[in-house]
Amino acid sequence: MKRSAPTLFASALLALTMVLPSCVVPKKKYDELANHYAACLGSRDSLQSDLDRCKLSYQDLERSLGALKNDTARLGPALRMTSSEYADLKDRYTRLSQDNEALKQTSDKEIRKILGELDQTRESLQAKEDALNLLEKELAEKKANLDLLTAEMQQKEARLNELQSILDSKDKVVQALRKKVSDALLGFEGQGLSVNVRNGKVYVSLEEKLLFATGKYEVNAEGRQALGKLAQVLAENKDINVLIEGHTDDVPLAGAGVIRDNWDLSVMRATAVVKILTNNKGIDPRRLTAAGRSEYLPLDAAKTKEARAKNRRTEIILTPKLDELFKILETN
Repeated sequence: MKRSAPTLFASALLALTMVLPSCVVPKKKYDELANHYAACLGSRDSLQSDLDRCKLSYQDLERSLGALKNDTARLGPALRMTSSEYADLKDRYTRLSQDNEALKQTSDKEIRKILGELDQTRESLQAKEDALNLLEKELAEKKANLDLLTAEMQQKEARLNELQSILDSKDKVVQALRKKVSDALLGFEGQGLSVNVRNGKVYVSLEEKLLFATGKYEVNAEGRQALGKLAQVLAENKDINVLIEGHTDDVPLAGAGVIRDNWDLSVMRATAVVKILTNNKGIDPRRLTAAGRSEYLPLDAAKTKEARAKNRRTEIILTPKLDELFKILETN
């Protein structure tokens, strides 16, 4: 067994003291040896401390080595499993990479196809949007036209209402006029005189026998009386225009002088009635018109005695003035 340096030194010093018991060691030498001995003791203690630390380190290393051995024994299968799993993952990664590359190529084709369809759809949408904008423009124009037409329609409707109001007023005037004429000529109705309303006008129809002798145009006394009563009504109603029409039958009239045919007879009879009416100073002659219709506006086209008698007549047509209505029509 090896000894440490301090132990050898102590043994040597002890042997020297035993061999030389009777020798006197110089003090200086003794002090040197004592100091050397003390130094050796210090070195020994230091070495012992280092040895103890080394033992502890050795023990720690042994424990670590045991732990490593245990870990190695434990981690070996895990390492092998992990290596296997790594290999599997690597193979899987390779397959996935290959699949991804194929999918990428396929995806590129699909993307190009989708992009093409998208462009077509965008173009179609743009065309539809343009068409929609055009339709909206046309709709706006039509709406503006409709608003204009609506305004015009409302304006015309207002005018129509105004016209209708005037016509209603006219109808009331016509009915009132018919009543006045009928009341004034009440004694003559049924004796060759009739009063009717047609087309917004009052028709006073006088048969030939009430006014004239056959083929003559001079008004008889009874006819003058009837015309006088009618003139009084016309004088009281100044907004009435008067048309006197003379009518004959279809029997040719061969005469001489002023009356040569039915045209002459119808005109002369109408003129004779006008002159009697204007004897009333309340009637403005400008309101009166005389017209001869000859045989060409018969009431009955039959060739009988009764039909011809009916056709020989004088009609006095009374028409309310429509100045306001004409003004409205002129503005349209």
